[in-house]
Amino acid sequence: MLIGEVLCEHDYKLNHVFFPTTSIVSLLNFTKDGKSTEIAIVGNEGVVGVSLFMGGDTMPNLPVVQIPGYAYRLKGYLLKQEFNHVMPMQHLLLRYTHALLTQIAQTAVCNRHHSVEQQLCRLLLLCLDRLPSNELIMTQELIANMLGVRREGITEAAGKLQRADIVHYHRGHITVLDRLCLEAKVCECYKVVKKEYDRLLPDMIAT
Repeated sequence: MLIGEVLCEHDYKLNHVFFPTTSIVSLLNFTKDGKSTEIAIVGNEGVVGVSLFMGGDTMPNLPVVQIPGYAYRLKGYLLKQEFNHVMPMQHLLLRYTHALLTQIAQTAVCNRHHSVEQQLCRLLLLCLDRLPSNELIMTQELIANMLGVRREGITEAAGKLQRADIVHYHRGHITVLDRLCLEAKVCECYKVVKKEYDRLLPDMIAT
């Protein structure tokens, strides 16, 4: 799973689903003029392609690899087959979908009402929850595209966090130095999402 890799084009037939293990996938929506905004991320707690077992055959958004790494790829018809016949798996996937919808809704609220710095803190913490280390590989341009803001805004926000010794940023590598301070700066959106994932998917997030 290479950074920037598109797993399935928007509105194309979905033939496979992906279970990230060490990678993180960003789900993006676009406007007519090509502007993008991230609506959710998927890591080792989830699956890319929930529309397949929810009754759809196409991808309603664009899944792009945000953090490089590995994932399991499964043929879509096999997942649908198991979903329809294995009740524990069905219940788990439905709980995950519920949590994902919470993340999507809260992301919309965050993008509308909170500062770029708070949005960046939320994104970093959500990624940290899904990775085994405190180092993230992502460029400022990628972050700007995901959050739907100007790159200059990300540069300013990342600079503030670096000057406060909360993160260290160098050539596309972000190392979180002080998670507690990051949590103190983030808006309530992160806690809302994390609480729902912890409730619906206990022991699934790698924190």
